[in-house]
Amino acid sequence: MNQTLSVIPNEPAITPELIAQHGLTPEEYERIVKLLDRTPSFTELGIFSAMWNEHCSYKSSKVHLRTLPTEAPWVIQGPGENAGVIDIGDGLAVVFKMESHNHPSYIEPYQGAATGVGGILRDVFTMGARPIACLNALSFGDPKHPKTRALVAGVVAGIGGYGNSFGVPTVGGEVRFDRRYDGNCLVNAMAVGLAETDKIFYAKATGIGMPIVYLGSKTGRDGIHGATMASAEFGADAEEKRPTVQVGDPFSEKLLLEACLEIMAKGCVIAIQDMGAAGLTCSAVEMGAKGDLGVTLDLDKVPCRETGMSAYEMMLSESQERMLMVLKPDKEKEAEAIFRKWGLDFAVVGETTPSKRFVVRHGGAVVADLPIKELGDEAPVYRRPFTERGKQAEIDPASVKAPVGIAEVLEALIGSPNLCSKRWVWEQYDHVILGNTVQRPGGDAAVIRINDGPKALALTADVTPRYCEADPFEGGKQAVAEAYRNLSAVGAKPLALTDNLNFGNPERPDIMGQFVGCVRGIGAAARALDFPVVSGNVSLYNETNGRAILPTPTIGGVGLIDEFTRSMTMAFKSEGEAILVIGGTRGWLGQSLYLRELCGREDGAPPPVDLAVERRHGDFVRSLIRDGLITAAHDVSDGGLLVALVEMAIASGIGAVLEAPSEVPAHAFWFGEDQARYLVTARNVEPIMERAKAAGVPVTPLGATGGALVSISGERPLRVADLKQRFEAWLPAYMVGSH
Repeated sequence: MNQTLSVIPNEPAITPELIAQHGLTPEEYERIVKLLDRTPSFTELGIFSAMWNEHCSYKSSKVHLRTLPTEAPWVIQGPGENAGVIDIGDGLAVVFKMESHNHPSYIEPYQGAATGVGGILRDVFTMGARPIACLNALSFGDPKHPKTRALVAGVVAGIGGYGNSFGVPTVGGEVRFDRRYDGNCLVNAMAVGLAETDKIFYAKATGIGMPIVYLGSKTGRDGIHGATMASAEFGADAEEKRPTVQVGDPFSEKLLLEACLEIMAKGCVIAIQDMGAAGLTCSAVEMGAKGDLGVTLDLDKVPCRETGMSAYEMMLSESQERMLMVLKPDKEKEAEAIFRKWGLDFAVVGETTPSKRFVVRHGGAVVADLPIKELGDEAPVYRRPFTERGKQAEIDPASVKAPVGIAEVLEALIGSPNLCSKRWVWEQYDHVILGNTVQRPGGDAAVIRINDGPKALALTADVTPRYCEADPFEGGKQAVAEAYRNLSAVGAKPLALTDNLNFGNPERPDIMGQFVGCVRGIGAAARALDFPVVSGNVSLYNETNGRAILPTPTIGGVGLIDEFTRSMTMAFKSEGEAILVIGGTRGWLGQSLYLRELCGREDGAPPPVDLAVERRHGDFVRSLIRDGLITAAHDVSDGGLLVALVEMAIASGIGAVLEAPSEVPAHAFWFGEDQARYLVTARNVEPIMERAKAAGVPVTPLGATGGALVSISGERPLRVADLKQRFEAWLPAYMVGSH
């Protein structure tokens, strides 16, 4: 039953302008009025704005996300909770998710990126898992753009500052540059944690009259309207949105982690929810709605760090390092003692009720009284119109005139912004803290030992946005397939993925077409590769003045290695070993970096992805690693075979003598980006060839390791040391202003 709302003095009148400022359309506002059978209060308008924005309600994406495969025998929890959970045996589970902090990071790079890391870590430990690793995927504008260098510096410092201080290793990721990100950098943060399978905690509240407890840091005015801001494109007012960026404190978050895990271990918790986007509003509503319960909050009991905060401000604040929990009543004193011990706020701020109403009191007055289920369930769901891009023509490799020799192309590519070493970035992250990092950043996938072993996790994050724009369906497939290859190349069985779907304005049919195509491609690949989607995030409206980012559906993959000492690296191990390419090479140049960087072209169809072939080749490579038949392995992706091979040479300091088959034009053979390929080295080729023939897997000998040069028949040889210098030089020089 509705309670009588109190009249709050000095609250603004609900006007069309105010409604628009809250990111609500006139039709959505009318829906609210009809739902309530009255005009909402100012605080209620803010609550609806928070719950019905794109960031929280997924109103433009939900119908398409439902088509993704989310189940497998090893999946404990799929999408819908704070993070996904998979079973890895021995009573252990991996908890992981990826989320974006794009808009905040563009406005305030350090705090935007830092609080992105903090938020995703909370999503993981809210489930009862101790975080063991972080990854990130970063997209920046043209290096020549006046803001790019400062954005790179601020974002990287923010990620390192938070992760290093919190005490979790940042072990992998990717960094790209493209002019399409000039007005909207992307910061996608992924966290991975370890829990016991029978001790996973969820957000569903149960029981009537159960205390709702506020935990962690105090509430301030930072982050108000953060979720709404993340659901709108930028214009000339981007700098004015700085107050919507939250401020993080990694040391408080570390205390919050330890306190939460301790009260979980003591059996105090019924339900728990991170206060992330939309803060107190979203966490309270989600806990109640999932349990078919009402929630009453008394804001007078909320710990605040600023005086005179209104109900509106408290409900929409996105201050960091906060949790909301439904507590077992008999454990209240024990839980409070634990939180006080860790120096954190602990306050009973409400209770669960049978009413299915969300009632908020402040100053003794009722400032909001809303139907709790409808706040989430009745959010608009749009089937937005979309247009699909026509297929681009395949480029005949013989029709592309080679601008320079093979050696010159290689030198140009490995020293280019997108293919150069990202060591400058990852050396600012502590990637070995906790002592379980087996493979550090710079390879195909990071490898993290599970406790004392023998098992290990392989972790990766990847996407190729230029493919996604040229052909969203093939691009979506390729993003999943590349994550699958990255994991397979280190010897891990791919188990599940998380995604972060970054796109422009979904109200534009062409952008919505990109989204729909990529989701279909992701779904097709996840099904074919038995690689389900267990968590994720959608970030839309990544546009500035009507110019959208490249479609960027980042895929975070998790795989399992039975014996960490058998994980494979890409570095050549010794001289005189055979170099083999697994997978066929047609010399696919459409949308390749060779075509863009050397020929000044961004056209053609991207390479097609045959998912049956991807699975067959991945299984084959993992079997070679498992049986000790190869000594190094590396996924072939951006830049093609020769770039991948030189990365292996640089990692070891050992050169190679190579011979290209004559049936494919040389430039297309060495720099084409055909899919489902791996480079491997071996001391004994015969058993590999026998297995390959039996499995129907094409294997082509390329040459052998050895010496200090990379030598290709008929081409100018290159010193590995010179290639390494070129590979490592660009980013540090750029960051000090030398480019």
